Amino acid sequence: MSLESFMNEAISPWMKNQGPDADIVISSRVRLARNLQSIPFPMAANKEQLAKINDQVDRTFTGKTHGEFGQLEFLKMNELAENEKQVLVEKHLISPTLSNESKAGSVLLSEDESLSIMINEEDHFRIQCLLSGFQLDKGLEFANGMDDWIEGEMDFAFDENRGYLTSCPTNVGTGLRSSVMMHLPALVLTKKLNRILPAINQLGLVVRGIYGEGSEALGNLFQISNQMTLGKSEKDIVDDLQSVVTQLIAHERSARETLLQQSQIQLEDRIYRSYGILAYSRRMESKEAMQRLSDVRMGIDMGLIEDIKGNILNELMIVTQPGFLQQYAGESLTAEQRDQRRATLIRERFKLECSSELFDGGGEA
Repeated sequence: MSLESFMNEAISPWMKNQGPDADIVISSRVRLARNLQSIPFPMAANKEQLAKINDQVDRTFTGKTHGEFGQLEFLKMNELAENEKQVLVEKHLISPTLSNESKAGSVLLSEDESLSIMINEEDHFRIQCLLSGFQLDKGLEFANGMDDWIEGEMDFAFDENRGYLTSCPTNVGTGLRSSVMMHLPALVLTKKLNRILPAINQLGLVVRGIYGEGSEALGNLFQISNQMTLGKSEKDIVDDLQSVVTQLIAHERSARETLLQQSQIQLEDRIYRSYGILAYSRRMESKEAMQRLSDVRMGIDMGLIEDIKGNILNELMIVTQPGFLQQYAGESLTAEQRDQRRATLIRERFKLECSSELFDGGGEA
């Protein structure tokens, strides 16, 4: 398979869009946690009870369409290869927890992969809507529509005083987690982010890495989300997050302007060094790749690099992860082989994008 064909098949269609404020907000996610009234929650249910949920979901929703999502596909975790599950994690379509689920984990995916419904993870259902850029309101609208559709077929556990009942107490109430993935390189470089984070936490929000709780903030990518769901309406939760994200966007843009005014030569040197290393390296570890892709992405968004599109970085931040590299290679790879493949994939992808002779001396690893 050619790299171009692989990229077209590997990248979720929603990732190719340019949503509002896409130079800073990579994606918006709204997730609703739900459980069934008549079956114990996953941590207490047996395999047969969870398998019953899978069977009902498969019969009721597989092949159906809803709204803008297209046809739905049902996948059981125990029927997927380890690398296939890893790819779904790297695309943020399932959680690492679901990937490792041994009882009866599954996922219902929309055709464009903007909708992912994880089944039998921490809760019976985790309805997740993903959109490009800053689109939390639209994400909430889509997630609520899917929630209503599923609830029309199944009875969710609900208490008049507490709201929707969930495995984790912090999700009780609306069961809503809203989050945005933000690229904040200038706030990191100017060391302003460390002063901002405590204020964000005091507002009841949490800042995590690229894959959520417990993960590292690679490539200056940060996930900002609400922490509590009880006592607030869905709209209030989304509005609070939107307010903070709007301020973060303004702070990041201001920090980028400060860097241009006070340290432009140093900034350009950093960006073009990363550009050159990505263009010519023969091996590249994952952490370094993410950092250098972040530098180049910042250069593109600030108008310092004009011969390459910003979307290429969104793509490469996903497909240079271990699961994708092995999928493209068609075999299991050692860490050293992955580092070599990662460098080759990045060079080849740059060549597809750029007509410049800058990369003509590249060759293969």
